Amino acid sequence: MRRRAWWLLGLLACMSLSPAQDASTIYRCTDASGEVTIQNGTPCPAGSRQEIRRVEALPTRPAPPPAPLVVAEEPAWTPPPLSDFQQVAGPADESIDAPPRPDLPRAARIAEDARLPPPPIYQCETWDNDSYVSEDPSPGPRCVRLDTGGTGQACENKYDTCARIGQRAECEGWKRRQREIESSWRHARGADRPALQEEFARVTRILTDSTCALPP
Repeated sequence: MRRRAWWLLGLLACMSLSPAQDASTIYRCTDASGEVTIQNGTPCPAGSRQEIRRVEALPTRPAPPPAPLVVAEEPAWTPPPLSDFQQVAGPADESIDAPPRPDLPRAARIAEDARLPPPPIYQCETWDNDSYVSEDPSPGPRCVRLDTGGTGQACENKYDTCARIGQRAECEGWKRRQREIESSWRHARGADRPALQEEFARVTRILTDSTCALPP
């Protein structure tokens, strides 16, 4: 029991020490009734049995300095090494089955030996001595109004006569067909324009994809 009391005495002494003290005196006081009190730095009252214990202060260590702030530096960017390129075609290879250049017009991208002559085209004469070109060798009749002297309305069917244009003049015939469709398209009403525009584009493709696009 005595050892336990002195152990508590030492613990209280350590807790009560201030940073400026090097040692502390602990008083163990026992009064007449046998009650024990522990006093730090204060002697026991008169009439009490007093035991003194001097406790040395533990040396204190200074706080460690703060760790230096280390800023991680990102490594400098290094461009990736250049790839090894191998030339597979050049100016000298253009004569050996070189693919067509994509920036050339449609007519130039088609090989000359793959072009075909344009389809047949016909020049037609009307009953009133007008002419036009057509892809149809037998166009339908025209109902020409007749003069009935005011007794009613009547018309007579008139047929156009058409003949195929020769091969040497076929391209010129198709170009004329293109111009006629373009003229009709530009003077057509709004509802008729889309169909004429599609027909104009179709005839234009025939000219650009056939032998008509080759130089004379």
